[in-house]
Amino acid sequence: MTANITGSEENLTQKIRVGVLFGGRSGEHEVSLMSARSVVRVLDTNKYAVTQIGITHEGKWLAGEGALDALETGNTAQLTPVTLLPQAGQRTLYAIENGVLKPLTDLDVIFPVLHGTFGEDGTIQGLFELIGLPYVGAGVLGSSVGMDKALFKSVMRANNIPVLDSVVLTRQEIESSIDSAIAVCETVSHYPLFTKPANLGSSVGITKVRNRSDLYEGLLEAARYDRRVLVERGLEKPREIEVSVLGNDQPIASLPGEIRPSDDFYTYNAKYVDSHSELIIPANLSESQQAEIRELAVKIYQAIDCAGMARVDFLFNESTGEIFVSEVNTIPGFTSISMYPKLWEATGISYSELIDRLISLALERNADQQRTERQYRRSA
Repeated sequence: MTANITGSEENLTQKIRVGVLFGGRSGEHEVSLMSARSVVRVLDTNKYAVTQIGITHEGKWLAGEGALDALETGNTAQLTPVTLLPQAGQRTLYAIENGVLKPLTDLDVIFPVLHGTFGEDGTIQGLFELIGLPYVGAGVLGSSVGMDKALFKSVMRANNIPVLDSVVLTRQEIESSIDSAIAVCETVSHYPLFTKPANLGSSVGITKVRNRSDLYEGLLEAARYDRRVLVERGLEKPREIEVSVLGNDQPIASLPGEIRPSDDFYTYNAKYVDSHSELIIPANLSESQQAEIRELAVKIYQAIDCAGMARVDFLFNESTGEIFVSEVNTIPGFTSISMYPKLWEATGISYSELIDRLISLALERNADQQRTERQYRRSA
């Protein structure tokens, strides 16, 4: 089985060897496949030798011609099991054949198009760091803090960045005494409240609750997807503003955009299933409001040590003028309707140029990381 690489052997040496990684053990598996299809479609095969690497729901790594199609249909029998070795400097993707490792291709950079747990939370980034393999997006710290909604709020508060009031409960607390859990939640704010898995995205497991009965169901629903549940004060009809950020040590922010969801809030269905949510680019904000939100997005990005890319989401209470940061997505959606690339297109960076920049930023950050000394040498 050969990797999904095109061109002659002579040409391959002149191309950047990119592994596009998608799927994963997450409730956002299907969203990842949609994003990956857009990324693979725009990668210039004159510049890049592309290897498609899919991770199944069970966590099995597979590669081969048409890996993306195979994961979407579930017909993965023709694909080859693959692995990376957690050994510094070992950038080879190995095929596993009858328990024997055989080199499949070397990789210059990995583009993880993984959303949610085991992909956006720092776990896969830790593997790449062990290897020293350049990868697109935030490192272990930025990924893990950005993914964990509760920890992210704590970091925002420490940096005097406004967030909505909230409380965190464990699955054990909810299951052992849900009445006590409900009582704690009701101290946060009057209804509505939102119940959210602390570590997940794409609005999976999120419920807007308007009464105690809703709260009961919402807590149980969120606890299905994580051992920690965030319960947050809700706003009535806030404007949902999003900003894309790009860069490493000197990030830049896109024009803000606005989401007008087709549901009561921006649910999974409103994001990916129906086509009635409105994306307004740029958002109808004053110049000063736009400048404030863009500046705040960069501050948030730097506060959690992001790199490469992120989308920062805000809630704007128009009646009071208050702006609250909702969350950071360190691997934002790349589907045909996703805000991250659309915002950059409106700001003047095309989709293909955006992908080129992200790969360059990954290589740049890795080169900077390699300058770090790993041994202590005492002076005489």
